[in-house]
Amino acid sequence: MTRAAGTGGVGDVPPRHSQRPAAAPGAHRTHLDARLTAELAAVVAGARRRAVRDGDRQTDTAHLLHTLLESDAEVRSAFDGPQIARLLGYLVQRAIGYGLRWQSTVEDSGALPVLGEPERWSPAAASALNSAYGRAARRGAARARGLDLLAAILADPESRAVEVLGRAGVDVGALQARIEAGTAAEEYAAGTPEAGDVRSGDGTPTALPPRIPPCRAPRPDAQTSSP
Repeated sequence: MTRAAGTGGVGDVPPRHSQRPAAAPGAHRTHLDARLTAELAAVVAGARRRAVRDGDRQTDTAHLLHTLLESDAEVRSAFDGPQIARLLGYLVQRAIGYGLRWQSTVEDSGALPVLGEPERWSPAAASALNSAYGRAARRGAARARGLDLLAAILADPESRAVEVLGRAGVDVGALQARIEAGTAAEEYAAGTPEAGDVRSGDGTPTALPPRIPPCRAPRPDAQTSSP
């Protein structure tokens, strides 16, 4: 595959996105922040500001990933330290390098349109936000958090964020597995779910073994009765 040259060593990120027009401003406005934790609401607002500052037509998954890495400690903990530095090195060059090609396209991985797609969000980013809400609901939470959004972004292999992750040498499958394992462990520690109560990111029930009661040593003064 022929790849266009760019700057900063990231020019070979391929622009695999459609040329369809962006949605008209105000066409599908939704109130996102009501379903986000305060921390994730701040991330979303930061991603919007970054898109405006960079002159991008829409806020996409790469904007979201960039702001998640900068602002959410829980998200950063899912990565290895060297990966974070390399990822931020790629993302910060967007405005002067590979991202210039994205300014004339819309991030659209071919997924079905999202009902109520919010204003000035790419279809892929809007889909990730809606998937994050669903993920939070499946674990019984009223609001989505940063890891919910990261997991939703990773589920779209055609997103711009996943492209950047691949270029930074991040194993997306291994990252997804770490997030799912951590979520299952949190749910298990919060209670004793029955088999099938914990669900993976795609909604598939995940059976957990029953909790084994602790063994108790006999009391030192216990007497053994004779028959």
